[in-house]
Amino acid sequence: MINITFPDGSIKCFESPPDGFEVAQSISAGLARNSVAMKLNDQLVDLKTEIHEDSEVKLITTRDSEALEILRHSAAHVMAQAVLSLYKDAQLTIGPVVKDGFYYDIDMEPVSEDDFLRIEAEMRKIAKAKLPFSRRTVSKADALDFYKDEPYKLEMINDLQDGTISFYTQGDFTDLCRGPHIPHTGFIKAFKLTKVSGAYWRADQKNAQLQRIYGTAFFDKKELKKHLNFLEEAKKRNHRKVGRALELFSFHDEAPGMPFFHAKGMEIWNTLLDYWRAEHRIAGYVETKTPIMLDRKLWEKSGHWDNYRENMYTTIVDEQEYAIKPMNCPGGMLLYDIKPHSYKDLPLRASEIGLVHRHEMSGVLNGLFRVRSFHQDDAHIFMTSDQIEDEILGVLRLAERMYGAFGLRFRMELSTRPEKSIGTDQEWEKATEGLRGALQTYGGEYTINEGDGAFYGPKIDLHIEDALERTWQCGTIQLDMALPERFDLNYIGSDNEKHRVVMIHRTLFGSIERFFGILIEHFAGKFPLWLAPIQIELLPINDELTAYASTVKTELERSGLRVEVDDRTESLNKKIRDAQLKYIPLIITIGPKERDAETLSVRTLDGEVRYGMSQKKFLDGVLANVKERRLSAEI
Repeated sequence: MINITFPDGSIKCFESPPDGFEVAQSISAGLARNSVAMKLNDQLVDLKTEIHEDSEVKLITTRDSEALEILRHSAAHVMAQAVLSLYKDAQLTIGPVVKDGFYYDIDMEPVSEDDFLRIEAEMRKIAKAKLPFSRRTVSKADALDFYKDEPYKLEMINDLQDGTISFYTQGDFTDLCRGPHIPHTGFIKAFKLTKVSGAYWRADQKNAQLQRIYGTAFFDKKELKKHLNFLEEAKKRNHRKVGRALELFSFHDEAPGMPFFHAKGMEIWNTLLDYWRAEHRIAGYVETKTPIMLDRKLWEKSGHWDNYRENMYTTIVDEQEYAIKPMNCPGGMLLYDIKPHSYKDLPLRASEIGLVHRHEMSGVLNGLFRVRSFHQDDAHIFMTSDQIEDEILGVLRLAERMYGAFGLRFRMELSTRPEKSIGTDQEWEKATEGLRGALQTYGGEYTINEGDGAFYGPKIDLHIEDALERTWQCGTIQLDMALPERFDLNYIGSDNEKHRVVMIHRTLFGSIERFFGILIEHFAGKFPLWLAPIQIELLPINDELTAYASTVKTELERSGLRVEVDDRTESLNKKIRDAQLKYIPLIITIGPKERDAETLSVRTLDGEVRYGMSQKKFLDGVLANVKERRLSAEI
């Protein structure tokens, strides 16, 4: 007799060992049809797994989050089967599930999105056949023999420990895999191949370049359509495309992974930093600046030389080895240690917009999102242990204000002590409780990420949500017990004794370049008035009015506004259309009537037009909008 206990505590008895499908069928035929796998004593397994002892079972249906990952994993196998049937010389490597879909790296002739239709057609044939996914285990020796003509699979198997290895087969296709998988290929009804790119085997440029084919899959065609619409909208907002169209930044082969910012991009950049500096002054920060190149000995002392050397650029000056900084922290430690500090000096909040360089593999570079040269909006806050909660709370409130200025929400994640760490249990407990206490006082939900803190201390990560509801990890607040120890940083307490200072690293924008890219996609290039590179476009309707338009431009610029005059010999409609394509928030038409009455006709990007507005009313409205950093262009 086998007793099966379900999540609600109910129990069913079976005279002989059932599999998951039989368990589901014993409840209802509908449940059996919609079940794709099960959790057997908290382990995710195939639905056809037999249960030989009393166990806890949770059936995974098409509505469960785990089911989608299983479906996509199975879809990757079906795609691989389809590719092999169409491209006889193709060699498979790995095909994992990723966020929103899956991919498979395949050594094959180059393919393009034009080839997707025939691959998808073959996938539909396989899905329609409802081929069962069957699992079997073999010895490592048998696995090596099975894949004797497939070098990539052989390499993967040789890396595995001795023991049994699992294969999955559907129809005439077999792949090395841990599973689990859906019961049969018929569950794969709503899928789409989305893109293809190059990828080096095991991310090593010395190895062969593979074709990485991406796809996605859903149980419901409506969900697939919704996701494809999302991808289309995300493609329109792609910061590389928008940045190029608006002349904000570019990349050049002479400096791979290092962005060049154009004049209009610098207008946004400087406006961002002006806002950042203003908020930090109010929050009690001082701004510092440290060199970008520092002696190797400093990086050895900080621990970066041993733990981060492969990502650092180095050079020799006067027969001495230096490194271009990948992080701002060690320079900040030198600044703190330049003079003795009293407890009365603390907290000391020292910020820095620091230019750092990190060697990233060329294959992972991605516009402004992944670069080799970038600026971090760092701050190092030095404090007593009793000040931890208040200082963390201050950073969270600063983050709320600053993210709110861009219409961004954020969620919080607390990461606790990892297995490898420094410091005593008491220090970690006090540090973690300081972060937890600040989060609880601040309010709002947060998640716990057990064991994912830095080796030197716990941390809070801030994940912002953009207009497409995508999340980006930008801000971080890290308690550090390592660098104060390595650099022997102290303060004199009220007892006139030396005490080890407590320090946190924190960023809000993170990489300013990356945050810039996020904002481009968040606003789809339609920046709010206060942030737009060109805030106002003046359109004289003929050459005779150009001089007057220039006079208006000068008056507006005296108030600190960013203004252009379009004096081209084009039709007014074309000028309006071109200004809209440049996403200029306010478009002003100037004709004889406006000149004579000293009024303006103002058009916003949403198509609203206001005629006969006095110049003073317009200027007052614009300045109020910019000062308040409104997200709309109302004036």
